[in-house]
Amino acid sequence: MKILIVNKFLHPNGGSETYIFKIGEQLKALGHEVQYFGMEHEDRCVGNSAEQYTSSMDFHGGSKLKQLTYPFKIIYSTEARRKMKAVLNDFQPDIIHLNNFNFQLTPSIIYAIQDYKTKGNKKVKTVYTAHDEQLVCPNHLMYDNSGKVCDKCLSGNYTSCVKNNCIHNSKMKSFLGAAEATLYKSLRTYRLIDTIICPSDFNKNALDSNPHLKGKTVTLHNFVETENIEKQQKEGYVLYFGRYSKEKGIETLLETTGVNFVTAGNGEYDEQLSAAPNITNLGFKSGEELAEIVASAACTVCPSICNENCPFSAMESIMYGTPVVGAEIGGIPEIIDNGKTGVLFKSGDTKDFERAINEVLAHSDEMSKNCLNTSFDDLETYCKKLIDIYTN
Repeated sequence: MKILIVNKFLHPNGGSETYIFKIGEQLKALGHEVQYFGMEHEDRCVGNSAEQYTSSMDFHGGSKLKQLTYPFKIIYSTEARRKMKAVLNDFQPDIIHLNNFNFQLTPSIIYAIQDYKTKGNKKVKTVYTAHDEQLVCPNHLMYDNSGKVCDKCLSGNYTSCVKNNCIHNSKMKSFLGAAEATLYKSLRTYRLIDTIICPSDFNKNALDSNPHLKGKTVTLHNFVETENIEKQQKEGYVLYFGRYSKEKGIETLLETTGVNFVTAGNGEYDEQLSAAPNITNLGFKSGEELAEIVASAACTVCPSICNENCPFSAMESIMYGTPVVGAEIGGIPEIIDNGKTGVLFKSGDTKDFERAINEVLAHSDEMSKNCLNTSFDDLETYCKKLIDIYTN
C-alpha cells in the first residue's frame, strides 16, 4: 500500500512525532511505501516526493509580522489545502493517515482529501489517530486555565473556552480556538474522516460525545518499545520522568514533602524541582541511561492533573518491571492494574498520592513481578492491527 502520514511537525518534537516516525519505519519494513506531509522546518527528517510542505508557523517565536498573520491562517489555510492536493496528486496514496493537524495545517486539508476523492479516488481511506481530545475540546487537554479537569466543551458549546481563557491563558487564542471548533462542528467537517483511532477508551468516549464522530471511533492502545537492558537491581527510589509541566502534576509532586523523589526530565519547573530538599533532579535523560534509571526505581509516579490518554511513561515503566503510582484520571487507569502493577490515587490530592506511594513501596517486589508478567503491544503487533484498520 501507499500510505501518506500527515502531521503538522515533521521533526522530533513530542510524542505524536515519535509515533509517526516509528509506525512509518515499521510500515516501510513491511513493504509499504510511506510519505509524509506537514510543515517545513530546518530539522525536518521525513518528507514527500513532491517536496510540498506548508510554511513554518511558530506561535511562540518568529517575526512580529508573521505572528500578526497567524490568526487568519490557523482556522483555514489555503496554502495547506493547495499543497496537500499537490502531494495527493503526485503520490496517489491508498491510505491517508492524519495525526495532529489543527491550527498549523488546519482542517482545510480534509477538504483537499475530499476534492481528491471526488476526482475518481473514492477508495482512498482517511484514518485519524486522536493523540488528544482536540476534535471536541479547543485546548485539547480537557483542562481549564485554573488547573481543573473540564468537560464543558463536550456539549458542543465552546464559549467556556473563551470565558476561562483555556488556551495559553490568552483571550485572543481562546477565542480563535473556540471559533475554529465551532466552525468545523457546524460544517460537520470531521464526518469526512473514515476511522478514528483512539489510544484509550476514555479518549473514545470523549470523541463519541460528538454525534458526527460516534460510530467512527475504535480503541487501539499505544505500542511500547523498551531498551534491551539487563534486569536492574531495585534501589528503592521513587521516580518521576518526563516533562516538567503543570498538567503533568508537577505541583502535586512538589507539595508532597513526605516522600523523597528522583526526577528525570526538563521543563518549566526545573528550578523548583532542583531547589526542593526532598527531590534529586537528574535533568533530561534518554535512551539506555533513562531505561536503567526507570528499571532501578522502586516505583515511578504519573501524577497528571489533565486527562492523559495512554502515557508512554507508565507503559514503559511497567515493561521494565517498575510499578506505577498513577492519577485516577483519563486513560491512566486503563494501563495500571490497581493493586497489582501499581496503585491509583485521586488526581491532585497530595495525601492520597503519598498514601498510594507508600502502598506500592510496601509491596514493591510483588508488584514488580506482576509488571514483568504484563504485556502491551509492541510496534510490530501494533502495526499489524493498524493495517487491519487500513484495509477494513
